[in-house]
Amino acid sequence: MLTLVTGGARSGKSRHAESLVADASRVLYIATSEIFDAEMAARIAHHRTSRPAHWRTEERWQQLAEIITPNNDSREAVLLECITTLTTNLLFAFGGERDPEQWDYMALEMQVQQEIEALIAACVACPSPVVLVTNEVGMGIVPENRLARHFRDIAGRVNQRLAQAADHVWLVVSGIGVKIK
Repeated sequence: MLTLVTGGARSGKSRHAESLVADASRVLYIATSEIFDAEMAARIAHHRTSRPAHWRTEERWQQLAEIITPNNDSREAVLLECITTLTTNLLFAFGGERDPEQWDYMALEMQVQQEIEALIAACVACPSPVVLVTNEVGMGIVPENRLARHFRDIAGRVNQRLAQAADHVWLVVSGIGVKIK
């Protein structure tokens, strides 16, 4: 079973996603963030200490089909946070060292979508309940710079594809989860 939890920044989506796996005897938590600066290091440290001790954590955003597999224990829920960060990491990995102003965003989006399709296939084949957390990024104003505009568009289409594939979709607003699928 695949569940997608979406919402804005600080909407309570992480807490809601955690509540969806709270009854599982074990949880595999997949953290997709990377440490780029002191602020991010502090955020990651806070998240690490706030997770229950019995949760198993994998910190990665690539080769997810190596840990979300048909051989997973069905009693261990999988919680991946977050798709938006994963998408960011993929864009910068595929974009390389070039200036983002020079990126071929259509080609990059195709690569990102291939990774998302592989993730969906892994989730569907996995006997564990899988919960994916993502940010709803398209409800604000149109960003002023090219990278941000393309990121918003790509992340929005990634979310659409995941929602299409998911068995359940939750939108979290002000700490309240509303099941929309």
